[in-house]
Amino acid sequence: MTIRLDSLYVLAGLMFAAFAFFNLVDRTNTRRVVNFAFWGIYAITFLFGGVLPNFITGCLAIALALIAGSGKLGKGTPDSIGIAATGRREANARRFGNKLFIPALLIPAITLLGTFALKHAPFVDPKSLTLISLVLGTLVAFGVALAMLRDSPVHALKDARHTMDAVGWAAILPQMLAALGALFAAAGVGGVVSDLVKAWIPTDSSFAVVAAYTFGMAIFTMIMGNAFAAFPVMTAGIGLPLIVHQFHGNPAILGAIGMLSGFCGTLMTPMAANFNIVPAALLELKDKNGVIKAQWPTALLLLVVYTVFMYLFVFRF
Repeated sequence: MTIRLDSLYVLAGLMFAAFAFFNLVDRTNTRRVVNFAFWGIYAITFLFGGVLPNFITGCLAIALALIAGSGKLGKGTPDSIGIAATGRREANARRFGNKLFIPALLIPAITLLGTFALKHAPFVDPKSLTLISLVLGTLVAFGVALAMLRDSPVHALKDARHTMDAVGWAAILPQMLAALGALFAAAGVGGVVSDLVKAWIPTDSSFAVVAAYTFGMAIFTMIMGNAFAAFPVMTAGIGLPLIVHQFHGNPAILGAIGMLSGFCGTLMTPMAANFNIVPAALLELKDKNGVIKAQWPTALLLLVVYTVFMYLFVFRF
């Protein structure tokens, strides 16, 4: 049996189905039926997206958008609220100290290890190796956290559900925007971007083309709210035809630094609600744009650095 991307989708679908179920039976949430419908539909797209007709999947996506736009999503009272639960958390904090970071650090460590160690494993699809390693790292971290805190998987899923309810519709925004980016690429927006660059940027200058790509990734990410949405458009319009084909740049370096450039745009836009607006709400900041205001100087500095890195490395390796 080979672990493929579909297996990860099923696992994610089961998790979202659990969120839907816990919402339905949560009497403290007056809008539990709406939440059940939202997370239930989202679970269906993961569990059966590969076999459902495209029209049905599109209708499900529209249903998600309508529920999110209605403003009817709610949230119940977490089990972790209360004097006893607070005391338990404080006791665990004193007992474990910095060891509480072990589960979180295990995720990137196992992801990196799995990416190299499972490269030739017969039971892993090499096309999805990194994602499979990421999920493996998450599952291991989940098990370690349960063992450390002596907690139950059901309680952990319930708390995860409350976190997702607090984030709300913004939790699914990256996936939706990534799909939108693919649609833009299929519609030929990349060609339009390429024509604009050729009209306004000196395409005989490799640095000008690189700067147009990195800054274009950041700007388009700010508009779309997600670097995954900007990547197919900007890469089809500038990255592949100009940097790779015209100047013979390395596509691997192009993709890696290009995405990092896009992430700079993520730090500077309210459109990336799940990164910038939701944390402000969870932290109860008076200024809903406070996170963006704190991040934009660093984002601009990093964007300049990534532009220089792209120019130095993409044509030389």
